[in-house]
Amino acid sequence: MAKRSINRAISVNQLLSTNFKTMKFEGEFKESFGTPQIARSWLIWGDSGNGKTRFTLRLAKYLTQFGKVAYNSLEEGASLSFKRAIQETGMVSVAKKFIILKGESITELKERLVKQKSPNIIIVDSVQYTDLDKRSYKALLNEFPTKLFIFISHAEGKDPTGATAKAIKYDSDIKIRVEGYKAFARSRFGGDKPFIIWEKGAEEYWKNKN
Repeated sequence: MAKRSINRAISVNQLLSTNFKTMKFEGEFKESFGTPQIARSWLIWGDSGNGKTRFTLRLAKYLTQFGKVAYNSLEEGASLSFKRAIQETGMVSVAKKFIILKGESITELKERLVKQKSPNIIIVDSVQYTDLDKRSYKALLNEFPTKLFIFISHAEGKDPTGATAKAIKYDSDIKIRVEGYKAFARSRFGGDKPFIIWEKGAEEYWKNKN
């Protein structure tokens, strides 16, 4: 009978001496998300019309300081509304470090990511348009342990839609719920201050909400 392999244990001192690659966020991004590790996964979810796409693109623009960013637009594709969002967030200024993928499947995305100089940060919009389940999501992260995956999800009330999105939520290092032009973060790296996506829209929404 073949022996089962077991994971090698590490000591406390070994863990404490390990250097993890982080992104040195500043200003409003640090206040909301802390100093994140550039690996594993985040989840962003919310209803349409609340600023989710605008927020995601602002975040993507900021993240180009730390690596090449790919936005896999499975849901909208190369649509007019997405073009406008790109224009409004000034993505042309980071065009050399930001690419748009037109609906690549997870299999196609993997083929891209094994290549040299492939993106370090991948945004998948949205979970509901992939064929991922909990197991294949974990396999994706294990196959590319040095990359950061940011998944976008539809919402049901205050929760992401579907079993896969909920599994990603519980596993993610940063969980971001978008409502009323504010992004509410729960981060393992500090921060947690609500991020204002659009000041006027947020003011009007929350004034009426209260």
